[in-house]
Amino acid sequence: MSDLTQDSVNEAIKGYVEPHLEKDLVTAKAIKTIGIEGGKVSVSVELGFPAKGCMGDISAAIQEKVRTLPGVENVEVDISSKIVAHSVQKSLKPIDNIKNIIAVASGKGGVGKSTTAVNLALALAEEGAKVGVLDADIYGPSQPRMLGIQGKPESKDGKTLEPMEGYGMQAMSIGFLIDEETPMIWRGPMVTQALEQLLNDTNWDGLDYLVVDLPPGTGDTQLTLAQKVPVSGAVIVTTPQDIALLDARKGLKMFEKVEVPVLGIVENMSIHICSKCGHEEHIFGQGGGSSMAAQYSVDLLGALPLDIRIREETDGGKPTVVAEPESRISQIYREIARKTAAKLSLQAKDYAAKFPNIVIQNN
Repeated sequence: MSDLTQDSVNEAIKGYVEPHLEKDLVTAKAIKTIGIEGGKVSVSVELGFPAKGCMGDISAAIQEKVRTLPGVENVEVDISSKIVAHSVQKSLKPIDNIKNIIAVASGKGGVGKSTTAVNLALALAEEGAKVGVLDADIYGPSQPRMLGIQGKPESKDGKTLEPMEGYGMQAMSIGFLIDEETPMIWRGPMVTQALEQLLNDTNWDGLDYLVVDLPPGTGDTQLTLAQKVPVSGAVIVTTPQDIALLDARKGLKMFEKVEVPVLGIVENMSIHICSKCGHEEHIFGQGGGSSMAAQYSVDLLGALPLDIRIREETDGGKPTVVAEPESRISQIYREIARKTAAKLSLQAKDYAAKFPNIVIQNN
């Protein structure tokens, strides 16, 4: 007679802390069913984030833990992902056809925020999610160039726009509607209205995540996004340099004030590796992102090197994640994507769609 029970299997699985969630799968409510038939154990796992690149590792870790139980002969693990909508700012409700909006922000320009945003979006798509990217930098739109998309969006009804497509991902930018060299000589209210229209008047098609590439700083556009756009979480991009970190802190505090959870920090240009001799050098300082993460109790999602290929590939319209999918840099982006989505999966879910509207009629 085997002593195997669902409780004993659960306890064994609890011994494995999933690195992206930083929790065990039982506590994270990711274990859906456990089946026991003699010495055969079957475990069904449903993750709340896309994880194509690490499902094999999770499966192997669960098998290893369960096999330590006496009487276990065989362990089968079935893993899937189900991405749901998560809660947004209290005064707002989620947009139809977009489950989650992730804002990518930086306190200052020149830290590689747009490059990080496009590679994060592409990495989420590579991990199995349906993703869109909204270029909210009205003054300096760069996503059309980075995604290698040309042409103008269609409008089937004369009121709304069809998103452009690049590398299997939906995209919208003011850059699709104007000439690349035309300067946007607009005041703040026009810019914020343009952002709202680009978001709300685009026929996004069933997105799990919309990554919004914000302009640098903490001005009108960022406040509009924080107050009028239902954001599930934000990612702050910085370099290790003291001045960049100073401005990144302002961005982080702005999101805190408007009750948008900061999912973590990405440290860009953290180390330079010489392409000729392999010498490693911390050009912009060292450990700034991790110390900021510790100071504000948020996660350091990842650190990216200062590498000429990242710049060349995004300038050429084929970002690193799709240009060199097996490269070390692409793997870092995919790890950042998994961690970002995993942190978001632990936030409160949005239940607004599950409640019926109550209509009071006077008969």
